[in-house]
Amino acid sequence: MLRIPSVSNKLSSSGPFAMSLFAACMAFLTYSSMYAFRKPFAAATFDGESLWGMDLKVWLILAQTLGYMASKFYGIKMISELTKERRAILILGLIGVSWLALLGFAILPAPLNILCFLLNGFPLGLIWGLVFHYLEGRRFTEMMGSILAVSFVFSSGFVKTVGKFLLDTVEVNPYWMPFWTGALFMPLLAFAVLMLNQTPEPSGDDIALKTERLPMSKKERRAFFRNFRPGIILLILVYMMLTALRDIRDNFAVEIWEGLNIEVNPELLTQTEIPITLILLLMMSLLVLVKNNQKALFLYHGIIIGGLLLCVGTTVLVRGELIAPFWWVVATGTGIYMAYIPFNCLLFDRLLAAFKYVGNVGYLMYLIDSFGYLGSAGIMVFKQFGNVQELSWLQFYGDSLLILLSLGIVFMLINGLYFYRKLTHSERSNVSTPITHPVSTN
Repeated sequence: MLRIPSVSNKLSSSGPFAMSLFAACMAFLTYSSMYAFRKPFAAATFDGESLWGMDLKVWLILAQTLGYMASKFYGIKMISELTKERRAILILGLIGVSWLALLGFAILPAPLNILCFLLNGFPLGLIWGLVFHYLEGRRFTEMMGSILAVSFVFSSGFVKTVGKFLLDTVEVNPYWMPFWTGALFMPLLAFAVLMLNQTPEPSGDDIALKTERLPMSKKERRAFFRNFRPGIILLILVYMMLTALRDIRDNFAVEIWEGLNIEVNPELLTQTEIPITLILLLMMSLLVLVKNNQKALFLYHGIIIGGLLLCVGTTVLVRGELIAPFWWVVATGTGIYMAYIPFNCLLFDRLLAAFKYVGNVGYLMYLIDSFGYLGSAGIMVFKQFGNVQELSWLQFYGDSLLILLSLGIVFMLINGLYFYRKLTHSERSNVSTPITHPVSTN
């Protein structure tokens, strides 16, 4: 279904790099279009509107985050057991449901319209796994995954720019703005998904380099977790911190800029993300040159630690008035995404290959993502109901960077040592630990 034989055949004969670049671009467009149904509401502030003592915008973010989190827990099973059939239909159908939820937000009264953001978040949380399913386990997965991953750096700012334009220039009602932003991106989404679905399956050379990627049963998922329990738990903790801080920066960008006394125009929300996108795209794509999966695994650890150090260091500098606030926002965004992007399948793709496991990245991605959004929701609730209600979002963001990411650096150093010892032990004992799978690999 949704296959165009002439396009599929041309891609199959075009060579692995050309095919991979095409697939990566279509994945980028697909995920960027998805963001038009998720993030444009953040361009509005809903000043003066509250419900039960809490700002309306915080309610919307919390509802969407809870829906997103629930889908990640569901996705541990769904995405890890995913097969190639009907992926494109699933992507379009799930985003269609989220779009209808935005229509409900526009027409329903409060507090019912807040529940629409719960419905909006759940289907969108499954899109990453469906899209990356086309890309994993290939010789150019780093390049493709990097292009896909930077989509949420660039597109988050871009769709908020579109939303801000609709609010300020077209004077669209803030409640209708998210729905109409999604409508603008619907044709691009349909085209990108159709083209992505023409991607050929991994070749024999891909499988030889990265191991075969197959659905994982409940028994296989449990066996994998038991085998890597300490490392996975440490990764979950770091990812919870990163997800929470990324969401604060993403959802309260306008409030952070205003706290820095910088005028927020539509272009600003995109301008800061372009240099971050280009830096990360170059950095992550270069890892495709590293053929040794074990070396690449530890390089990703180094990149993550470097991103955490950049956030902590520049926060110290801006508080000492040694760098300008604008560049602090850019630097902390770069650092957060330097650490965040490898978790979005790239690190796990190399982990499976380094230990020669036959499985799929979807299980690991959705396992840590579910806890990541649990952490994000927890931080949001803590900010609103803890002893820090009076702190501005700018102050809370800066304090959280210093405290949480300093702890994250320690966790990642311990985690790197854990995987190094585990690989060393595996090599000395000459024991391979692949997940057995009942499906034929022919």
